[in-house]
Amino acid sequence: MQRRSFLKKATLGAGAAALATPALAQSLPNLNWRLVSSFPKSLDTLYGTSEVFANALRKATDGKFNVKVFAAGEIVPALQILDAVQNGTVECGHTASYYYLGKNSAFIFDTAAPFGMTARQQTAWMLQGNGMKLMRELYASYNLVNFLGGQTGTQMGGWFRKEIKSPEDLKGLKFRVAGFAGEVLSKLGVVPQQLPAGEIYSALEKGTIDAAEFVGPYDDEKLGLAKVAKNYYYPAWWEGSAALSFLVNKKKWDELPPAYQAAWEAACFQAHTDMCSKYDAHNPLALQRLVQNGAVLRKFNTSIMDACFKATEETYAEESAKNPQFKKIFDDYRVFRNMEAQWFGLAEQAFAQYSFSKKL
Repeated sequence: MQRRSFLKKATLGAGAAALATPALAQSLPNLNWRLVSSFPKSLDTLYGTSEVFANALRKATDGKFNVKVFAAGEIVPALQILDAVQNGTVECGHTASYYYLGKNSAFIFDTAAPFGMTARQQTAWMLQGNGMKLMRELYASYNLVNFLGGQTGTQMGGWFRKEIKSPEDLKGLKFRVAGFAGEVLSKLGVVPQQLPAGEIYSALEKGTIDAAEFVGPYDDEKLGLAKVAKNYYYPAWWEGSAALSFLVNKKKWDELPPAYQAAWEAACFQAHTDMCSKYDAHNPLALQRLVQNGAVLRKFNTSIMDACFKATEETYAEESAKNPQFKKIFDDYRVFRNMEAQWFGLAEQAFAQYSFSKKL
């Protein structure tokens, strides 16, 4: 980093001690913050993204700004990260913001929206469109500042005990599904369940739930879901991508020196890129192992996808009518998504359909 290089070269110009320590760094405070994660340590890509971030921040500040990462349940439960950061229990957290749609449904746009955008499109909306501006406005009302915190890419549709051949098969299905998808699927008779990662296997094994989705092959393999449900469906139309976020208590953020704020943002970008690249590298091999060990790949058929799309549009309209913040963000999100779809549908889809059918 140019900033780090500058700090290392800056000196007071007198004495060995001054030469050993950058002048600007001498004036910056030593800080020790706590970061709470929504994820267990066993999920090394999700939990590990916080470690990647913390290490990058430590190096960028010459060890003066340290963030200690705590896994889900070590300080607060997995799905209470937003509350803990908002009320100052900890300074920062790492989570999927759609976990908190019960507080405000507009939070889904910071993570994933049904039939929404891919990872690259979502990042483009956040950084080059109005996404970050709109989400910052929403978070400000909760005493929070949000930052990019990783991307999973397109997810799988989950593990089902029985085949799903038509929309009728969804009725009464107890399905662990996160985010806005639960609102949509309830229109089709699904009974949505929101469970943290650490509780999914036992619930599926005991029959408390009939099906479960989490992320994709790499994480699903670690959770052992194939052992208790063999039918592995795709795609997760509710998560064409899923972005995670680093959340910071706004008062604590405002107290940071500008140099630390810049280092923080740089570390977030590094962690964000690192997560998506890991999933893209690990998922293909994990999928091969799952299939070799008995998982049965199944694609949601057109009748199911059509029913889900219709229910999604109805749910968007209903939510827009009752939540002005949701409508404001969705109106912008929808325009950007549709524009991206035209471009990706032309160039990338044509390339993928032909090229990926071949082996080099």
